[in-house]
Amino acid sequence: MGDMIKMVVVLTVLSAFSGGLLAAVRDNTKDKIENQQLQFVKGPAIKSIFEGASNDPIADRFKIKDGEIERSFFVAILDGKPKAVAFESYGKGYGGDVGLMVGIDLENDSIIGVGVTTHAETPGLGAKAKDDPGFSAQFKGMSIMEPVKLNKDGGRINSISGATITSRAVTGAATDVSEIYKRLKPQLEENAKNFGK
Repeated sequence: MGDMIKMVVVLTVLSAFSGGLLAAVRDNTKDKIENQQLQFVKGPAIKSIFEGASNDPIADRFKIKDGEIERSFFVAILDGKPKAVAFESYGKGYGGDVGLMVGIDLENDSIIGVGVTTHAETPGLGAKAKDDPGFSAQFKGMSIMEPVKLNKDGGRINSISGATITSRAVTGAATDVSEIYKRLKPQLEENAKNFGK
């Protein structure tokens, strides 16, 4: 009986130590992981969308609590003003979630550009959503105040040949961005004013 109690105590101490160690590692690497994601995953899409910005939109960012979710927003200074923001949402693709970064002009509520950030779609088919400039170019200039749909669903976006599910994932993510934008627009405008002064 005494050995059993010792074993339980030792296991409890080891479990507590391991849990604390993992929590410390997570806390100490959180910022590094976020910076790596910004640099190599989201950064290329943001820089492509905001080509010509006079600032570094990756550095000029802010966060807003949206319900239980804390969202990151990237600000672009265009024509000397903090004129646009970009943020990410997700749609359900064939192989999993498809991440989409959408840049929006705050003055006229139009899409400046989009870029796929993450996906697990089929190479040569759904993966074209990230690499096909003709597909992403269709979003430019569209109003973010309206749902974004494929033409076969009554919208304006032509789907990628052989990758309708992926195309719907991208338009679904853009529509989600639209809903978030409409909900948070006053806060986005207020926060964006703090940049470029």
